[in-house]
Amino acid sequence: MEKVGFGTINWIVLSVYLLAMLAVGVYFTKRSGKNTDAFFTASGKIPAWAAGFSIYATTLSAITFMSTPEQAFLTDWSYAAGNLAIFAIIPILIYFYIPFFRKLNVTTAYEYLEERFGVSMRSISSLLFVLFHIGRIAIVIYLPTLAITSVSNINPIVITAAVGILCIIYTFLGGIEGVIWSDVIQGILLLGGALLIVFMGINLIDGGFASIIKDASSQGKLLTADNFKFGTASAAIPIIFLGSIFNNLHQYTASQDVVQRYQTTTSIKETNKSLWTNGVLALITIPIFYGMGTILYMYYSSAGTLPEGFNTSAVVPYFIVTSLPVGVAGLLIAAIFAACQSTISSSLNSISACIVVDFKQRFFGKNHGKGDVLLARITIIIAGLLGVAAALYLVATNRAETWNLFLDITGLFGVPIAGIFALGIFTKRANTPGVLTGLVLAAITAYFVQTTDLTPFAVSTVSFFSSFIFGYIASLFFTNSNKNITGLTIYTKNEEYVKSAK
Repeated sequence: MEKVGFGTINWIVLSVYLLAMLAVGVYFTKRSGKNTDAFFTASGKIPAWAAGFSIYATTLSAITFMSTPEQAFLTDWSYAAGNLAIFAIIPILIYFYIPFFRKLNVTTAYEYLEERFGVSMRSISSLLFVLFHIGRIAIVIYLPTLAITSVSNINPIVITAAVGILCIIYTFLGGIEGVIWSDVIQGILLLGGALLIVFMGINLIDGGFASIIKDASSQGKLLTADNFKFGTASAAIPIIFLGSIFNNLHQYTASQDVVQRYQTTTSIKETNKSLWTNGVLALITIPIFYGMGTILYMYYSSAGTLPEGFNTSAVVPYFIVTSLPVGVAGLLIAAIFAACQSTISSSLNSISACIVVDFKQRFFGKNHGKGDVLLARITIIIAGLLGVAAALYLVATNRAETWNLFLDITGLFGVPIAGIFALGIFTKRANTPGVLTGLVLAAITAYFVQTTDLTPFAVSTVSFFSSFIFGYIASLFFTNSNKNITGLTIYTKNEEYVKSAK
């Protein structure tokens, strides 16, 4: 399709935003460089509301801003059940998971797995997280690259490199404190930009809001009775809700980028507040981002058609630059960048935490000072460059429907680890050889299930339960060690855990 010019004013607005994000990283450079506690946990000084905003921006980000409207544009609002699933797991997190993470004062989630199952389980899980998040970085770099290259003739390689390198720099400088406060700014811009698109889109459609609701309802673009049936559509709400519970359990219990934020607040009470803040923001997301997709569908149905062969992953930026005023377009493309960067920076910092804490400090001795901070920063550079390289592959293949790609990767590499955490917390019988066997069998099961016609949400459900069930059954065939697990399961949740010497 013919490229649309972006314009000087829009580029100025976008450049101001990018420089502001760089300034945040520079501002926190000195404080973050003191030691690894400051670099990875901000020494526990982050307010609950900011930590909650950061969790929100990290878990949703670019996938929210572009792929959520795309899903509503192509189908309906059925995927919104995934947002509601967050509320289903917050009480579970607060009662069953957070006490263990805070009690052990872990920097990485996988430190719990070592105390419960041994160092092998910690190392495997941490490594899988690192590999998974390098892939995630690639996807969220690809999305804003698609946004820019759909509206200009700039080489996508230049855009991909610019987005990735900028994130590497400000994450390298500011540590987790810089990342969190950047997330707050980016989250506000993310929500504000989406609301602006919604309001301006409504004004461009004849009949306004009432007309949109009427037409969307008649065309099945919101929700219908079929969405609640199990048998047919991949958009069946019960499957989406159930699968999202296990995807979210992965993010909130077994994914370092979120678990790391549990230690950035002053107390367990503040951590719990941050989770509820994130839950409220996830609820607000539903009408804003799904509404955006429905509005864009109605707009292009009535006001004109999209170019032939159009990649629907770019429907939001295409609307921004072709239908909205100069300056506003630059601000909203900046919002897409914000959506991208909040995820990338969180992934980079958490990857560095895993490498430093789970591998360097675990096997080669702890040095919480500037030496380990330097290693963390080097790790950020390497992981960021690998993510950029993978993003270039996505650009070259022009991959559409990136949300489903992300869900596939999560179901294969992430959700089985969440099953292992559940085994550790909810059972006393699970042991190291059993959970390792269960993890391998779950990954094999998830791989073959993904070759079927099942939705990625169903794959996540199968992944979690296969990891949990296989791990438990396999544990029955192995003798339990004499390892002390007092204080590590729900049966002794309120008892103190005494770490053994390593």
